[in-house]
Amino acid sequence: MTAKNLFKPAILTMLLSLVAISSWEIYLRYQKIPITYDDSAELWADKRKRVYIDKNKATVFIGSSRIKYDLDIKTWEKTTGKEAIQLAIEGTCPLSILEDLGNDTEFKGQLIIDVTEVLYYNLSPAFNKIPESYIQYFHKQTYAQKAGFEINHLLESKFVFFNKKFLSLSAQLDNLPVSNRAGVPLAPKFPMDFINVDFDRQTKMGEKFLTDKVLQKEVTNTWMMLLGMIRNSPPPKDNPIPIVLQKSKDAIDKIRSRGGEVLFIRTPSSGPYFELEQAVFKREIFWEPLLAATVSKGIYFTDYPSISKYNCIEWSHLTPEQAIDFTAEFIKITSLH
Repeated sequence: MTAKNLFKPAILTMLLSLVAISSWEIYLRYQKIPITYDDSAELWADKRKRVYIDKNKATVFIGSSRIKYDLDIKTWEKTTGKEAIQLAIEGTCPLSILEDLGNDTEFKGQLIIDVTEVLYYNLSPAFNKIPESYIQYFHKQTYAQKAGFEINHLLESKFVFFNKKFLSLSAQLDNLPVSNRAGVPLAPKFPMDFINVDFDRQTKMGEKFLTDKVLQKEVTNTWMMLLGMIRNSPPPKDNPIPIVLQKSKDAIDKIRSRGGEVLFIRTPSSGPYFELEQAVFKREIFWEPLLAATVSKGIYFTDYPSISKYNCIEWSHLTPEQAIDFTAEFIKITSLH
């Protein structure tokens, strides 16, 4: 077949593809699904490279998902005049990131560490694999990968259907109603409108999630399942507390030796989630020793009426409106430390 014979089929294929993609994009926008970014190693590395900004001009945040929801970056930057560099990763232990910053002799900035006890003290490989892979990606990122990230950023900023976490083919297949195999644990699934990530890596609940009690129930049901696992799981063979305290101390000592500053924050939770956290992760065992071991100051949300007033609609994270208020109050409190 000659090139001339292939020309018309090629044009037709391109037109059909364009119509299909356009129709899919229009449908998604009609459903009021917002543009969101893939919270990937590439996006994390893009923020990680900014930690070298002077501590008077930027603050680095590490932790788990709560600080990603609770810190409103626009409010922080407008009020403090300092850039907020968000390096927290949801559902993971932040110790690897803390150690990476401690070992980076060029980092001498201001660091705020969010503590979710069930994750901060979790040394299981399952909760450390993603941070470690992101760190490795940052240190070994090639020029081609950096260029690819810039192209993806351009596309993600324009099209809803680039939502890899929920709208990719693999994500659609994962959501098929297939019965679970007995004895095979599955990762928790969350509604799409619960997780909207912007280019600064701030995560927000969408408008639908804020008003849909069914979607909120999906998340609290997931928390109930996880809380049951925490409540019924046997204690680890090796006590992780001394290990975590030592790792934290070593990393923070290195950061401070270069002129860096470190502050801990325990962000809000409520309902049955916080009730279990109070029962299992007692302050005198998990919070106070952490501050003592690292000789650090810390902000525990229940100590301050201005940031303990929130009712988390799914027990563990603040809404966008609450995040704005929390950030404003948090800034006032940090000025006292």
